[in-house]
Amino acid sequence: MLQCLTSGSCGRLVQTHRSTWYFAFLVLGYVLYLIFGAVVFSSVELPYEDLLRQELRDVKTRFLQENQCLSDARLERFLEKALEASNYGVSVLNNASANWNWDFTSALFFASTAFCIIYSVMGIPFTLLFLTAVVQRIMVFSTRRPVMYIHTQWGLSKSSVAIVHAAVLATTAISCFFLIPAAIFSALEDDWNFLESFYFCFISLSTIGLGDYVPGEGSNQRFRQLYKVGITVYLLLGLVVMLVVLETFSAQAAEEDVLLKKQKPQDRLAILEHDQLSFTTTVVATPSYEDKTRHFLGDPVLTSPGGDDPMIQ
Repeated sequence: MLQCLTSGSCGRLVQTHRSTWYFAFLVLGYVLYLIFGAVVFSSVELPYEDLLRQELRDVKTRFLQENQCLSDARLERFLEKALEASNYGVSVLNNASANWNWDFTSALFFASTAFCIIYSVMGIPFTLLFLTAVVQRIMVFSTRRPVMYIHTQWGLSKSSVAIVHAAVLATTAISCFFLIPAAIFSALEDDWNFLESFYFCFISLSTIGLGDYVPGEGSNQRFRQLYKVGITVYLLLGLVVMLVVLETFSAQAAEEDVLLKKQKPQDRLAILEHDQLSFTTTVVATPSYEDKTRHFLGDPVLTSPGGDDPMIQ
């Protein structure tokens, strides 16, 4: 090992397979990231799950003691049936029997957020095509024209205007589609606080969609159908706005990249031309050693010994 380090062969090996080493470090970092997330979630969620198990076990034991005519096996069968119905969205509670999970508005809400296998074959490409077409048209009025107007009318740098515009657009989107809706959901949903409502907004608009929080499922939800339609419209508009913001930042990054690629060859060419011009000017303007000597001594002039005597001439 020491001979490998001293000879420098290890360094040459690393330089030769640099991309492979980068990929190996990337895989290792991703695995460590997953392990770290598993440890964090397990340490946070496992104590609460254990507490719920203990409470449920105590409630079941107390219920059987108070109702000795009911056997443990019959209670188990009833709970299995109730849980099976609950997984499908049907509750055994009396105050929840009037709510239907697959009426028209609920089906519309499902169709706009999650797709079955057959439905997704046509739904997802069509949705992406629709969102792309909408975003491309909105970008003209929300990004390109405002940036160009400020750039031409006020004489500011286009890159600076684009950066400020992207920051303002992102701040507006976060306020209008994350913070304000989170406050509204926390007021309308009885079991949600502001953090849970913000979590639902982020999960939904980032297209992660875990499904652990679904609005409008409360037993005492007023105007449930209208509420579902409003959530559907909110999600569609939110997806469009998120795509507009991402496209704005992507266009800005691409423009900066193109600008840098254009500037670098021009700068190098300008430097070379400047150096060549300076060198040419120096060569032309600076006299040679022979010219200096000739100017100092002067050209020899042949004169006759007799001066201007015409006879000698």
